[in-house]
Amino acid sequence: MAFAQKANDTITFAVAARSSNSLNPQEVGLSGADNWAVYQIFDRLVNLPAGQWAKEPQDYLPGLAESWTVSEDARTWTYKLRKGVKFHKEYGELTSDDVVFSFRRHIDPKTVTNSKTFYTNIDSVEAPDAATVVFMLKSPDPLFNTSCHSHVSASILCKKAFEEKGADFSKDPIGSGAYQFESLDSSQGMLLTAFPQYFDGPANTEKVRIRYISDTTARTLAFASGDIDMIEGVRSPGWMDTMRGQSSETIFDATAPGSLNSLAINLTRGPLKDVRVRKAIRYAIDATAIAGAFGGIAAPMIGVVASQFPGAVRAEDLPEDLRYAYDPEKATALLAEAGFAGGLTIPCYVSQREDYASIMLMIQEQLRAVNINLDLKMIDHATFHSDNRLDKNTLALWSSSYSPVPTQIISDQLARSFEVKSDGTGGTNFAHYGTAIPGIDDMLNTTLAEPDFDKRMALVQGMEKQILADLPLLGIVTLSYVVARNPRVDIGFKVESGPAYWPLRHAKIVQA
Repeated sequence: MAFAQKANDTITFAVAARSSNSLNPQEVGLSGADNWAVYQIFDRLVNLPAGQWAKEPQDYLPGLAESWTVSEDARTWTYKLRKGVKFHKEYGELTSDDVVFSFRRHIDPKTVTNSKTFYTNIDSVEAPDAATVVFMLKSPDPLFNTSCHSHVSASILCKKAFEEKGADFSKDPIGSGAYQFESLDSSQGMLLTAFPQYFDGPANTEKVRIRYISDTTARTLAFASGDIDMIEGVRSPGWMDTMRGQSSETIFDATAPGSLNSLAINLTRGPLKDVRVRKAIRYAIDATAIAGAFGGIAAPMIGVVASQFPGAVRAEDLPEDLRYAYDPEKATALLAEAGFAGGLTIPCYVSQREDYASIMLMIQEQLRAVNINLDLKMIDHATFHSDNRLDKNTLALWSSSYSPVPTQIISDQLARSFEVKSDGTGGTNFAHYGTAIPGIDDMLNTTLAEPDFDKRMALVQGMEKQILADLPLLGIVTLSYVVARNPRVDIGFKVESGPAYWPLRHAKIVQA
């Protein structure tokens, strides 16, 4: 594969989607593909270092806020806004009213917004003057910049444009970002153009075009032909090796950890309430082998918090009985002790999407070696998620990207208040941890009441050890989000970590 040479003022990026769902960062159902556009169009109060996560409080950079202070108890956060920040298309200057409007929508129980649970700790948000915003929290949060300001849903809306446009805002958004929305059509995709009045200077490349090509083969061929500069990659074994074989020039930008892939064990289903069975499953799964199959974009997990995040436990710091080194013989012995010397069958289902399917098929093969048969069904991705929310699964593989806030990871998947319910009104605690067996809710509450960052992370490690002892949820692998890039485009930084989208204002065309 030889990349076609072309000279223009446009970077073209193809995402694995059929179309855009919405460009309103607060709209429920915002897709991963939409996140890319929203991240360019809107700004947030604080910025991540380009291509990285901000793992500790001091790692954050100014965004729309030029500075901020936090009270000693980590419950009052005060932000000073930049002066002279402009909204797109002559919608005026950003003020504290726009910030207050954006966040009050999140904390209003009557307003449905994207990722609303991220903002439940905000008690109030006020604007003492046009350049100051004060957040009062219900509980201390030394990682408030991460938990409430690093996600696309924390993008600051233009109050005037939002109220004026109504439902049309999702199709014709007004932000303050480095790129402004220009057009969207079925054949050419979405066009963004550099905003000349951007507070940090105009973007390096005049235009960004986002194309929607859901079919993997079609997307790859468009990239190979040179029509597309960047494509959303495929997180399945062998894909990157195939791409390298076609062209050694291809650059791969990959986040670490990317998505956290964990296996929830439904503690209400038959033998799975027996911890010996759960330990047998853990010992029978070789996470290192699963990670190795992805060719360098995956890493085995130890607990449920990614090793790159604060609060994660290391194997060498754990007692031997919580390390769960791959040991099929020990798994077989535990099954026999639990009364299943002849083995057992566990019905479950998984998404057909490449990353879900490949991981679960490898788990199925490994469990078969200790006489645990997964009666595994493959279903479409949307049905998989909806059925999980109805408590239909027994072993639920869950893939999700999180910011480095370990309490969010634990709460989201294991807090009693987020227990899944058969009527679909519950959350993503598919294990029923905290009700089927005692959970970590008291430990979580203690952790959330601790304002000191280092002390809070020590408490997180205590929760990790309890989860490893109970095994309601097994961390399997982290899996990088990958973009393949034509070398004619220099994005301006090295992607090391961070969310599954990054700023394109630094990118420039370096080859004709």
